[in-house]
Amino acid sequence: MLFDTTLLQAPLLELWSTIVAFLPNVIGAVIVFVVGILIAVVFRQVVMRIIALLRIDDLAEKLEIKKQFERMGIRLHIGSLLGWIVKWFFIIVALIAATDILGWNEVTDYLKQVVLFVPNVIIAVIILLAGILLGNFVQNVVRSAVEAAELASAQFLSALAKWSILVFSFMAALVQLQIAPDLIRTLFTGLVFMIALAGGLAFGLGGKEHASQMLSRLKKEISSEK
Repeated sequence: MLFDTTLLQAPLLELWSTIVAFLPNVIGAVIVFVVGILIAVVFRQVVMRIIALLRIDDLAEKLEIKKQFERMGIRLHIGSLLGWIVKWFFIIVALIAATDILGWNEVTDYLKQVVLFVPNVIIAVIILLAGILLGNFVQNVVRSAVEAAELASAQFLSALAKWSILVFSFMAALVQLQIAPDLIRTLFTGLVFMIALAGGLAFGLGGKEHASQMLSRLKKEISSEK
């Protein structure tokens, strides 16, 4: 019994026609993706060069922003970070264009959501950097004010003010990234209550003597004026 090869001709011809019809889309998608990668690499170098010319990393070093990240085990290089974000932004955009050419609608929609999420990442990074800068500034101000008033615990109060701002900034960044926002809000409320309670207890337990001295001094001054 001879095998009838005509039974396979129609499916093979149909498969070949599909491949031939789809091949231009594949070639076009590959070209678009490769061009996108080249553009991403170029823009990454441009961003890093601009950051270097503006001396942003030197400014971060002077403001002790890098030192704060190093304490957390992270070596921060703002030029490399922004260049990395820009590079992957353009790569994902190129992927969107390529998948759209191929007709992969589900993948295209997912990548669009990723691109729309990139601004949230940038804003979260800015919030963290601003929080570190503000925390260092407030720490110096509080330490100078407490030392000028000749009060005790200048180091403790300045560190408390600084880390409160850092924790709040970290929580704000997580909310911006939409990471468990309800949990973060609950933790934020609890942290504010804890700080207020700790401050009240510290003043009530450790500040009675200072308060008594201040009231006695005020009483003496009023009596002397009379």
